[in-house]
Amino acid sequence: MRPFAPLSLVALLSLSACLPGQTTTGVPSPSPVPVQTPTPGPIPKDPGTEKQPTPAENKAAADAAKQKTDSLPSPGESLDPNIKKGSEDDVNAIGTRNIGGRGLGNWYSTDWEIRNGKSYAMEIEKSAHLVTDPVVIEYVNRIGQNLVKNSDAKVPFTIKVIDSDEINAFALPGGFFYVNSGLILAADEEAELAGVMAHEISHVVAHHAARQMTKMNMAQIASVPLIIMTQGSYTGYGIYEATQLAIPVAFLKFSRMDESEADFLGLQYMYKAGYDPQAFIQFFEKIDALEKHKPGAVAKLFSDHPQTPDRIGRSEDEIATILPAKPDYIVTTSEFDDVKARLARIENKRKLNNKNDGNKPTLRRTGGSNNDPNNPSSTTNSGDDRPTLGRRN
Repeated sequence: MRPFAPLSLVALLSLSACLPGQTTTGVPSPSPVPVQTPTPGPIPKDPGTEKQPTPAENKAAADAAKQKTDSLPSPGESLDPNIKKGSEDDVNAIGTRNIGGRGLGNWYSTDWEIRNGKSYAMEIEKSAHLVTDPVVIEYVNRIGQNLVKNSDAKVPFTIKVIDSDEINAFALPGGFFYVNSGLILAADEEAELAGVMAHEISHVVAHHAARQMTKMNMAQIASVPLIIMTQGSYTGYGIYEATQLAIPVAFLKFSRMDESEADFLGLQYMYKAGYDPQAFIQFFEKIDALEKHKPGAVAKLFSDHPQTPDRIGRSEDEIATILPAKPDYIVTTSEFDDVKARLARIENKRKLNNKNDGNKPTLRRTGGSNNDPNNPSSTTNSGDDRPTLGRRN
């Protein structure tokens, strides 16, 4: 056989045209762009096969969200580390502070407050119908005196119960304090009753009546420079609605600033006495709702300065920033339930024997008490009168 001849130049050029990446002119061709396969994503679920939440689960989630937004702050939740010792913010200084004492804003002495308070207290007791049951009186007095002991009060307190359906409590200068039976029956817990009583005690502690009288005197001096000032001239200042007795409006009706200070101090005093401070806000919110639902149930003097959102917000801030946390608080006691039930029975009996009611007695209920005699679902008292300690969620 004949050996292979060497390839010619033309043949080499033709062969190069068949190689990848080369052109027929010998210029390299562009490399092919690699094709990327897309990564498969999650396969969408069929709406018909995905498990939907049940109505009960939806309601539970909504209730949980509402509870989270509506929950009250806990004491010490955002405790302020810079509280000045001895100030009104320092609960550890309760009992040593002089709040609203005699000076530029208060021209009246403690003796003047006691003398005038006692004078009007005697007139009230001539006209008002007082509860005389010793068990009720002793219990309410014990609650009040415990609050006074844990306050900045500089005068002794005399505490009595007025037989009245109106939800009200008021304290005259000098420590003469009256609680309506309607307030006791409206409270669902001992801490709620203690909160209202602490608020009224704070008006006396801060000398709000004397300071209001001082403002009136200042206004008189400013308008009539040559006025002759005489103590005891209170004609036209106000009428106490429950007894129709003329009492200076300065003794019972206070400014918004005074009411806010009474909120501020009252929370501290009930906390110092061991009560849950959250009950204070809850009760006043409940009373505000009751007045809207049933006008006239709350005494006008008691509802003149309702718990506005601003006041509620300040109280919540105080609970969170000023009051240190405690492991537990007094919420209510079985004795409170017993006294409510006893008071309801006493007043129901009085209404049945009252000839002026047109033979149409109205039986009172004791609200949420466990010992409500008118509640068929009430449970039998275990006889354990120890306080119920609990924490708000």
